Amino acid sequence: MSTRTELERFSINQMTVRQLSLPELADACGRLGIGQVGLWREPVQSYGLAKSAKLVRDAGLTVTTLCRGGFLTATDPDERAAALADNRRAVDEAAALGTDTLVLVSGGLPPGARDLRAARGRIADALTELAPYAGEHGVRLAIEPLHPMYASDRCVVSTLAQALDLAERFPAHQVGVAVDTYHVWWDDQAPAQIARAGTAGRIHTFQLADWTTPLPEGVLNGRGQIGDGVIDMREWRTHVESAGYTGPIEVELFNETLWAGDGHAVLAETARRFVAHVIRRT
Repeated sequence: MSTRTELERFSINQMTVRQLSLPELADACGRLGIGQVGLWREPVQSYGLAKSAKLVRDAGLTVTTLCRGGFLTATDPDERAAALADNRRAVDEAAALGTDTLVLVSGGLPPGARDLRAARGRIADALTELAPYAGEHGVRLAIEPLHPMYASDRCVVSTLAQALDLAERFPAHQVGVAVDTYHVWWDDQAPAQIARAGTAGRIHTFQLADWTTPLPEGVLNGRGQIGDGVIDMREWRTHVESAGYTGPIEVELFNETLWAGDGHAVLAETARRFVAHVIRRT
């Protein structure tokens, strides 16, 4: 049985239990003593932004992050303008929900493109417009590097070093990084980059998912339940805490098997795994 103290840093990302409606999730969190959630824009928009904000507030839930903004690599002027407008809306939504962190998935290569460096340059250009807007609304942009297998279609930012090279062009209260174990566990430079981020106060969120193989077809929904894979969660917790991060620890799992199960049971098991593999010392 997990105690409330053991769960005080635990945040459940909404995608982990996407089969639960937002009211069901809020109720389940209350029953289990979970006080923090990471939300996604699509289900929030479906339920209604104002209703969602009131629901989590009335439930006593802290929204740790909103996912996601980004997709800033388009070369077409109209597509670029649309992406910037959508990201400004995402900032507004984050502020309305009471979270100070909007996670950015930067975007992949446009059709026919092969120039990763140019794509990252367009992200920097977009952030020049978005970072001040976010800062004015009390929202931090957290650039999330994704595993290199996603570089072509989802995120040309593959390492924490690349994410920090972008973030450090802006004040830390405007732009930082998201550290997700699923995406950085393979990188032997990641611990040093976590220390670099921590020194500047740029670790804006810390997320967990395990790495299991074989990956499913399409690879997107292959994030393993905590403890089922090869990642040493305590080690990565030590890395971020040594860098000065003491904030929420969010579990974000994209997993078809979990989604096919009972959402309440998945939530309870995820909380149990968090305590066993992240909080308690063996």
